[in-house]
Amino acid sequence: MRELVAAYYPWIVLVHLSCAIVFVGAVAFEVLVLEALHARIDIATMGQIEEAVMARVRRFMPIVVLLLFLSGFALFDLRCNGVSCIGTARFGWFLLAKVVLAFAVLGVFVSSIWAGLRGRMNACRFRYTHRIVLALMVGIVFLAKTMFYL
Repeated sequence: MRELVAAYYPWIVLVHLSCAIVFVGAVAFEVLVLEALHARIDIATMGQIEEAVMARVRRFMPIVVLLLFLSGFALFDLRCNGVSCIGTARFGWFLLAKVVLAFAVLGVFVSSIWAGLRGRMNACRFRYTHRIVLALMVGIVFLAKTMFYL
């Protein structure tokens, strides 16, 4: 099974990077673009815009996050042979930090879905949830790039 996964390594990397781009891009759009529109557009119209955007995002984001984590697990397994590289070198420490941040993102993502399903997702929680996720994702991207070069 491991050899089969290794044979598809370039495709797994492509799926992982594509999903990361979509996820980070969507969150960045919400934080940097949609939040800025609140000052220029009336509350009712802005509510309709956000509702339409979120309806669209809810349709594909769970699949994107699922593929992001599945491909991440596969890459982790291929790179580290299980957990053998964690904490053994700078690469391993950076990877461990990246995994911790990824699980923090997953926790925030699941928590926001749960809050939405229970009717507890208000505008303030929505805003801060996305800001936190964006900050965590920037950290992950930084670690992903530096772990190969430092």
